[in-house]
Amino acid sequence: MLNKAIKFLIENKLVAVLLLVLFVGWGTVNAPFNWDTGFLPSNPVAVDAIPDIGENQQIVFTKWDGRSPQDIEDQITYPLTTSLLGIPGVKTIRSSSMFGFSSIYIIFEEDIEFYWSRSRILEKLNSLPSGLLPEGVNPALGPDATGLGQIFWYTLEGRDENGNVTGGWDLQELRSIQDYYVKYALSSASGVSEVASIGGYVQEYQVDVNPELMRQYNIGLQHVVKAVKESNKDIGAQTIEINNAEYLVRGLGYVKSIEDIENAVVTSENYTAIRIKDIGKVSLGPATRRGLLDKEGAEVVGAVVVARYGANPMEVINNVKEKINELSAGLPSKVLADGRTSQVTIVPFYDRTELIQETLDTLNEALTLEILITILVIIIMVFNLRASILISGLLPVAVLMVFIAMKFFGVDANIVALSGIAIAIGTMVDVGVILSENIIRHLDEDDGTQSINTVVYNATAEVSGAIVTAVMTTIISFIPVFTMIGAEGKLFRPLAFTKTFALTASIIVALFLIPPFAAFLFRKKSIKNTFKYVLNGVLIALGIAAIIYGYWLGLILIGFGIVALIKQQEIVSEKQANLINIIISVSAIVFLLAEYWRPLGVDKSIFWNLIFVSVICFGLLGVFSLFIKYYTRILRWCLDNKLLFLSVPTAIVIAGFFIMKNTGKEFMPSLNEGSFLLMPTSMPHSGIEENKRVLQQLDMAVASIPEIKTVVGKAGRTESALDPAPLSMYENIIQYKPEYMLNESRERQRYKVNEDGLFELKDGRLIHNENIDVSSSAVENKAIIKSTLLNVQRSQLIEDKDGENYRNWRPEIESPDDIWNEIVRVTKLPGVTSAPKLQPIETRLVMLQTGMRAPMGIKVKGQDLKQIEAFGVQLENILKQAEGVKKEAVFADRIVGKPYLLIDIDREKIARYGISIQDVQDVLKVAVGGMVLTQTVEGRERYGVRVRYPRELRANPTDLQQIYVPVEKGSPVPLSELATIKYEQGPQVIKSEDTFLVGYVLFDKMDGFAEVSVVENAQALIQEKIDNGELVVPKGINYQFTGTYENQLRAEKTLSVVVPLALAIIFLILYFQFRSVGTSLMVFTGIAVAFAGGFIMIWLYGQDWFLNFNFFGENLRDLFQMHPINLSVAVWVGFIALFGIATDDGVVMATYLTQTFNRNTPENKKEVRASIVEAGEKRIRPCLMTTATTILALLPVLTSTGRGSDIMIPMAIPSFGGMLIALITLFVVPVLYSWKAEVQLKRTVK
Repeated sequence: MLNKAIKFLIENKLVAVLLLVLFVGWGTVNAPFNWDTGFLPSNPVAVDAIPDIGENQQIVFTKWDGRSPQDIEDQITYPLTTSLLGIPGVKTIRSSSMFGFSSIYIIFEEDIEFYWSRSRILEKLNSLPSGLLPEGVNPALGPDATGLGQIFWYTLEGRDENGNVTGGWDLQELRSIQDYYVKYALSSASGVSEVASIGGYVQEYQVDVNPELMRQYNIGLQHVVKAVKESNKDIGAQTIEINNAEYLVRGLGYVKSIEDIENAVVTSENYTAIRIKDIGKVSLGPATRRGLLDKEGAEVVGAVVVARYGANPMEVINNVKEKINELSAGLPSKVLADGRTSQVTIVPFYDRTELIQETLDTLNEALTLEILITILVIIIMVFNLRASILISGLLPVAVLMVFIAMKFFGVDANIVALSGIAIAIGTMVDVGVILSENIIRHLDEDDGTQSINTVVYNATAEVSGAIVTAVMTTIISFIPVFTMIGAEGKLFRPLAFTKTFALTASIIVALFLIPPFAAFLFRKKSIKNTFKYVLNGVLIALGIAAIIYGYWLGLILIGFGIVALIKQQEIVSEKQANLINIIISVSAIVFLLAEYWRPLGVDKSIFWNLIFVSVICFGLLGVFSLFIKYYTRILRWCLDNKLLFLSVPTAIVIAGFFIMKNTGKEFMPSLNEGSFLLMPTSMPHSGIEENKRVLQQLDMAVASIPEIKTVVGKAGRTESALDPAPLSMYENIIQYKPEYMLNESRERQRYKVNEDGLFELKDGRLIHNENIDVSSSAVENKAIIKSTLLNVQRSQLIEDKDGENYRNWRPEIESPDDIWNEIVRVTKLPGVTSAPKLQPIETRLVMLQTGMRAPMGIKVKGQDLKQIEAFGVQLENILKQAEGVKKEAVFADRIVGKPYLLIDIDREKIARYGISIQDVQDVLKVAVGGMVLTQTVEGRERYGVRVRYPRELRANPTDLQQIYVPVEKGSPVPLSELATIKYEQGPQVIKSEDTFLVGYVLFDKMDGFAEVSVVENAQALIQEKIDNGELVVPKGINYQFTGTYENQLRAEKTLSVVVPLALAIIFLILYFQFRSVGTSLMVFTGIAVAFAGGFIMIWLYGQDWFLNFNFFGENLRDLFQMHPINLSVAVWVGFIALFGIATDDGVVMATYLTQTFNRNTPENKKEVRASIVEAGEKRIRPCLMTTATTILALLPVLTSTGRGSDIMIPMAIPSFGGMLIALITLFVVPVLYSWKAEVQLKRTVK
C-alpha cells in the first residue's frame, strides 16, 4: 500500500505539486507567527507564552457585606464546603473567608471536563437544603476562567491629543465611566470571561441621620429606612387608549438627585411633614472599598480583562484592542482650566501579547536558524546541490504541516510545544538524508536501461520500511510522555504532540513528496542551448532586479546564472560547476546566519559575526571530516584493543551516573516574562489610608530605579471572584525596560552619536550613556545630561545605522536578577514584609496550584488559628537557619492580628426594656456600617443609597456607646445600657483546605541552589529540631512542604516510570528489528553513552572554568548562557528526545553490519574485522550527518537569549552533549559486534 502510493505520486507529479501547494498554503494560514499571509486568510493556532499548568478548578463566590471573616467561615464557607465535597471528581477544596465574602476553590481531577464540573456545582448549589445559609445570602459560580486568564490590565487616564497626561478627572468620574461604559464594551469582546474593575471610588448617596433630632421627633431608624426605600420607585400602570391610540403609562418615582432624597417624607404630624433633610444630611460620597490601584504614586482607576477558559489569549487580546479602538472615540472629554482638552484614555500597563510575541519570535528565529544550519550541513556533507535542495525543502514543509496538525488537534502554540519541533530537527533531516543518499546511489549504479521514475521508485521502496522503523523508534519512545498527568502532563504533552507531528510530517514529505521531485530534478534533461541561454539570462536579470530593490540575495541568482553560462561554454566541467554552486550557496547561508543569528551580539560588526559563524560551523564540520578520514584507522585500533577502548565508554557511563545522582533538582526552569510581581504584605491591622500610603511609597520607590519602565500597584482585590486578596496584600506589577532600545519591530536599533561618543537627541541635547566610553572633554562638559537622570524615549533619539546601540540599563546592571535586587533594596519599608521573586504568570500558576503566593512554602493544618500561627512562627525562625534558604524571604502568615470590636449584648438588660437581639442588631447595622437600602436608576448608571450615623458619632467605642436603640413604649436607650464593647484580636483571613484550617510559611531559595535541595535541607533541619526536642508539634497540628516542590515530587514519581518505559519500548523496537537480544543490547549501549554524555554536559555547564575565555571579545560562557543546570522535567524530556536520536546511528550501523556479515560470511578473525571495517566505512557518512545536523542545529538554541530561551536551553543540552559524546558509539557497536562474532567463531572451531 505504501509503495503503491509512492509509485502513484512519482508517475503523477502534478498531484505531488498540488499536495505541496496545499501543505504550504494551509500551513501558512495556520502558522502562529503572525505572518502576513497576503490574499490567504489567517487562522492561526491558539497562542500563549507557556501552557496553562494550573489546576482544574472552579470558584464558588458568596458575598455577605459587612460580615467578619469568622462569621463568613462559620456560616457560609464551612457549610458550603461540606456540601460541595460530595460532588463527583472533586480532588480537594480550598477556601478563604474574608471581610464581606467567601471564596471556595473546588479542584477537580485532571480528567474532569471543565464545563461539566460547572454544571455539577450549579446542580449542587440549586439543591442546598433550606436554612443551610443565612437569609438573603446567595452563592454564585465564579467566571469560567482561571487566574492565568488575567491577560490585560489597563488604567483610565485623562490625556491630551499628543498622549500627554493631563489629569482633570475625579476618581469617582473615572470609576463610573469604567463600571458603566468601558467594562461592558470590553466584556462583549469574543473570548472575554469578565472585566473586573479596581481603584477610584464607587459613588453613592449617603444619608447621615442625626440621632438627637430623631429622638426629638420620636423617629426610629426603621422609619428612615422605610422612607428612603419608598421614595425610589417607578411603576408601570398598563396602558390607556386615547382617540384609538394606545399610550403606555409610567409612574416616575426614581431618585434623580440629592434633593429627591432630602424631600422624602419620614412621618407627618399635624399636617406637618418631617422630611429626611429635617433629621439628617444627604450627600454624594464614596462607597466603602476593599481595593486600591496606584500608578507610580498616583491613585488611578483601572481593570483587568480575564480570558475565558480554553480561549486563545492572543486572539482575545487582539479582540479587546479592537474594542478599545472602537470605544476610544466615544469616551468623554472635557476642556481644562488651562485650555487643554482632556480625553479619557484606556492605557494598558500589562499586556501579555508582548511576552507571547517575544516568545514566538525566539522560536521563529531558532527554527529559521536551525533550518539554515541544517541546509549548510547537508550541502557540505552530501556535496550535491540538487539533493541538498530536496532534503532542505523537507524541513520548512514539515514544519508548516505541524501547524496544520496543531490546529486540527487543538494543540496550542507555546514555548514548550514549539520546542518539540526544534529538538526534532535532527531526526527529521535524517529521513531525507537516508532517502536522498539511496536515490543518488541508485542513479550512479543505473546503466541507463531503466526510466528515472523506476530508479527513484526502486531506491525509495528499498529504504521506505527502514525509514518508517527508524522514525517510529523516536515517535514510540515519546509515548510515555503522553501518559504524564498533572502539571508536568499539561506542560509536556503538547511537546510530545508537536514532536510526533513533526516526525510524521517528515515521513510524509520524505516518502511522498521527495521521490516525485527527485524524479523531476535528477531527470536527464535535453534542453536546447538557446533556451538555456534565455533561462540563465532571466536568472541573472532577476538577480539584478533583486539587488536594485535592496535584496542582496540577488547576488546568488546572478552567481548561479553566470556559472550555468560558463558551464554551457564548457569553460568549466559539470563537477566544477557543482562545486562553484555549492561554494556560492554555502557563502550565502553563512552570511545569512551571521546577519540573523548574530551570536556575538548586535554590538559586534557583521564581519566578526561572519568570522565566528564560519569558525564554529566549518570548524565542527572540519572535525567531522577528519573523523571520517581517520575513522577506519581508529576503528582498526579499537578492534585490536577492545578492552582498553571499551573502558572509555564504561568510564563515561559511570561518570554520567554519579553526576546524575549529585545534580540538583527542580520542577521547571522559570520563564523570564520581562516583568516582576512584587507581593509584600502590610500589618493586618493597617487601615485603607495606611495601605494607600504604603502602596504609593512602594510604587514611587520602584519607579525611581532607572531600569523600570512602569510600575502599577494594587492593594486588596478587584471586583472578581478570581481575586480574593485582603487589603493588606499588595501586588506591584513591574515592567522593566529591555536591555537595549528597540525599534517598532522590537529589534535592536542603532542611534546617532557624535564624535565624543554622546547620543544626540532630536531637540539638540546631548546624552551621556554610561555604557559607552566618551572623550575626557565630554565628561567635563556640564551641558551634557547623564542617561540615568532622564527617561530617554525611542522617539527622542535619532536612528542611524552607523551609530551605537542605546543600552537602557546602567553598567552595573547585568541581568534581570540585578534589577530585582535593586527593587528589594528600595522597598525595605517599615511595617512591610519581604516578598519572594515572582513574575505575573508564574505567580498565578503557583497560587492556582497551592493556594499561596510563593513557589516554596510549608502548609500548616490544624483546628485552631492561634495554634497554627504560633507553630508557623516557630517554623519561620527555623527556616531562616536552613542552608540555601533566603532569610529575608521567609515569612509565616500572621493570621490572628486584625483588631475586632465586639459588642456583647446583655440579654437580661434588653429583656427589661422589651427589646429583642434583632432590634439592637438592626440599629447597629444601619448606624455603624450603614446599610444600602435601595439603588437609584440613572440611565445606564446605578448608585446605592446608604443610611448611617455621621462619622463623628461612630468614630470610637465611646461614640458607639451613645447610639440610641428605640423602645416601643418609652424613650430610646443608649447602647451602653444594653451591651458592653470590648477589643479582641481576630483573623483577617481564614483559609482552609477540605474543612481543615490552614496557615502558610513562605520561603524562597538563594541563587545557585536547587529547589529540591533547599527543601530537603529545610526538612532535615526541622526534623532535627523535633528529634532533639527544640520543636514540639502540637497535637492536632500537621505540616507539609508545598509549592512547586509538590509538582517535582509527582513529576519524579511519574518520570521514574516514564523514562524506563521509554527505554523498554525502544529496546523492544530494536529487538523486533534485529531479532537478536545481543545486537539490540549493542545498539542500546548508544543510549547509555548518550545518556551519560548529556549529564556530563550538564555538569560542565555548572563548572566556572568550562569555556571561560573570550573569543572575538565575547566570553563563551556568556554566549552559551552557561550556568548551573538543575534536573527538571524539561531536562528529562530532552533526555527522552535524545534516546530516540541516539539509537539512530546504532540502528544504521548494526543494520549494515548484519547485512555485511550475511553477505561475506567471514570464517576467521581477520575476515570478521575486515567485514566490520567495510560496514563501518559505508555508513560513517550518514551517521555523522545525523550527529552533525543535531549538534550544529542546536547551537542557535543554546545561544538564544530571547524570551523562552530559559526553557528551550535545558531541553537542548542533553541532546547536544549526548550526541557529542555518542560519537563514540560509532566505534562501540562495531567493536561489540566484532567481539560477539569472534566469540561465536571460537565456539564453532571448538
